[in-house]
Amino acid sequence: MPNRRRSFLIAPLIVFLCSIVGGMFGPHIAGASAASSEDDIKTSLRAFTKVLDVVEENFAEKVEAGKLIYKGAIPGMARTLDPHTSFFDPKDFQLLREDQKGHYYGVGMTVAPRNGKTIVIAPFVGSPAYKAGIRPGDIILEVNDKRTDNLTTTEVADLLKGPPGTQVQVAIAREGQDKPLIFNIRRDEIPRKSVEDAFWLNPGIAYLDIQQFNENTSREMEENLKRLGETNIKALILDLRENPGGLLNEGVAVADHFLEKGQTIVSHRGRASAEKPYHARHGNQGRNYPIVVLVNRYSASAAEIVAGALQDHDRALILGENTFGKGLVQTVYPLSDNTGLALTTAHFYTPSGRLIQRDYSNMSFYNYYYRKDTEVRNPLDVKMTDSGRTVYGGGGISPDEKFTPLKYNRFQSEVLRKYAFFSYAAKYFGGREAKLDKGWEPDESLVEDFHQFLAKEGVKFTEAEFIENRKWVKQELKREMYITAFGIEDSRRLAVMNDPMVQKAVESVSKAKSLVENAKKMIVQRMQQRKTER
Repeated sequence: MPNRRRSFLIAPLIVFLCSIVGGMFGPHIAGASAASSEDDIKTSLRAFTKVLDVVEENFAEKVEAGKLIYKGAIPGMARTLDPHTSFFDPKDFQLLREDQKGHYYGVGMTVAPRNGKTIVIAPFVGSPAYKAGIRPGDIILEVNDKRTDNLTTTEVADLLKGPPGTQVQVAIAREGQDKPLIFNIRRDEIPRKSVEDAFWLNPGIAYLDIQQFNENTSREMEENLKRLGETNIKALILDLRENPGGLLNEGVAVADHFLEKGQTIVSHRGRASAEKPYHARHGNQGRNYPIVVLVNRYSASAAEIVAGALQDHDRALILGENTFGKGLVQTVYPLSDNTGLALTTAHFYTPSGRLIQRDYSNMSFYNYYYRKDTEVRNPLDVKMTDSGRTVYGGGGISPDEKFTPLKYNRFQSEVLRKYAFFSYAAKYFGGREAKLDKGWEPDESLVEDFHQFLAKEGVKFTEAEFIENRKWVKQELKREMYITAFGIEDSRRLAVMNDPMVQKAVESVSKAKSLVENAKKMIVQRMQQRKTER
């Protein structure tokens, strides 16, 4: 998957997606309920039918009734309820199921629109596209002889998908090549990893990045920890930044791994459902290594369940920004014509009993998703962690230690906005073999060549700005070049190792350790005090 730096310009969209595709859903898809027979609903339906008839008969142009209902009436009704109740047309419902299942069938690469063309961002390592030799920066001209000029990126992606074992022909334009390159690629099952490969930051300090919660998340996490050898872990950095959530039961299973058996993870209740608590069934089995959890304003839903459970039980130090604040549970109801409705059916509460949902009653949904004020909280929803620390509801999970990511300076923003590193890497490898020596570093001649490339591409900067950002330029060049030469996983590791927030998390391990130790002492003292009072 593209790393965070590549998507910094569209980060707010992640929050919207947490409601449309990656929201926090109940443990399984439910069956559709029967229609109500109340008189007021019948009256409303008659009024709606009348309006639909008038529109179909008298509108200035021919009307598609399905479009009016699927794109207008039902989504409009959903929007009157809350920001996370969503209707899925057949295409969106299929994407939802793919997202939850954690796999699809295709060639395995990320594509995006650039300058009116569909361009390859990166093939997934080991995928059919990767094995065929597709590279970042390749422009997709045709798919099975169908020109892509007038197609959206989604339409191109749909052409690349298909039953496993079938073949798709892709015509590619590549920098440094005079003629289009033709690739005949056999489709296969493409896993959508929700847990990126874990690795060691320092001896004994492991890094684990959970990007969403689908049907495979807890299994993928367990496999990663087993591969590292969990007995060797002295501390864990658990990255939940920009994690939009997903399946409730998978969030519960992840939290279960780090808590003590029997501890409450989350509970939810709604108008038509009694309170249901979820407890750790297996527990951490004595694994009490310190944990630092990274969160930001785009950590939502199931990610907040995990962060909230670990915080309320004083099991982890939460580092970063206030999380999104989504405390609503959606149940997905399959409807006719392969459509579906994700309906909010309950609120969820952290172990201390706080409701983290932000207030959306006096604002537009746009302001709800793109809000600037992340420091809100409900002063009436005050709770305590196991050791007696004060926590609040009403505004997501507040971190134990705040860390605001550094903003890009003017030069960095301009270079990233122009996709300069990406374009330069595509140009560099255009007439070369996609290989670099192990441990490769950009030398001064390459940095100077990039300097000239920026000028030719019309990126506006001063010499002083380039000199000031020279270290950053070398770092980003190396990360981008690694994607083509070694694969996106190696590039991701570089980005993580150089991430200031990850570095801060490593420094905060001792605080996380003290948090766990102090909590245990406080709980023991409290139990002894209660015995004395008796």
